[in-house]
Amino acid sequence: MAEKANASGNPVAVVAGGSTGIGASVATRLDEEGYRVVVVGSKSVEEGKAVAASLHDGLFLQADLGEADAAQHVVTAVENRYGRLDTVVYAAGTTVRIPHSDIQAVTDEVWEDILRMNVLGPWRFVRAAESLLKRGGQGNLIVVGALAGVDTGGSSLPYAVSKAAVHHMCKLLGWALGPHVRVNVVAPGFIETRWTEDWAELRSLVTEKAPLHRTGRPEEIAEIVIGLMRSTYVTGQVVVADGGLSLVP
Repeated sequence: MAEKANASGNPVAVVAGGSTGIGASVATRLDEEGYRVVVVGSKSVEEGKAVAASLHDGLFLQADLGEADAAQHVVTAVENRYGRLDTVVYAAGTTVRIPHSDIQAVTDEVWEDILRMNVLGPWRFVRAAESLLKRGGQGNLIVVGALAGVDTGGSSLPYAVSKAAVHHMCKLLGWALGPHVRVNVVAPGFIETRWTEDWAELRSLVTEKAPLHRTGRPEEIAEIVIGLMRSTYVTGQVVVADGGLSLVP
């Protein structure tokens, strides 16, 4: 094993799913806040490398967080390079678009793929990073959930269930890991990312019905992440950012 780095210097953050969309915006904001940022991605490798290269002290690590040992490999690499880990933002995730009424289309494989990435992925990251996050005094874990996890809707029934599960898991972790690690969730509604670029019908519906009459932007979610990091008396909470859509009867 390589000799561990000195833990001095600027704080270190890992952004899982930081290659595109919300994760990339979070990585940029953390960089602006003075963090050394580790961008983790699996499929969007070139984009992830580009995001890391755009930062003052960025590093890209390729890892499929749906695999059982991936989180531990990432945390070990971070510890060996920096000697510390202050913040984890888990923005990785997967989904598939299946109407909720089409029960027969939801196979066991669909469930397994979604739960593996959206629930087991952040759980494994917590387990791998717990001791390193605690070492600095008070670490931060922020998970990007979804409006689908607090309300009906979402791209598929398994996706919505996975987000509800991770929301509740983070509430439990907020109690279990205090006072050394704060755990919170931001639950976005419709955000303009590569995932949603072809969702014209839903975009129109959100724009019509939401009180703010528009969809959201990745950088707006990144600001909430930064706000939760600064909110030192907040843990175990789910912050919904949906333009007010969930207020509509």
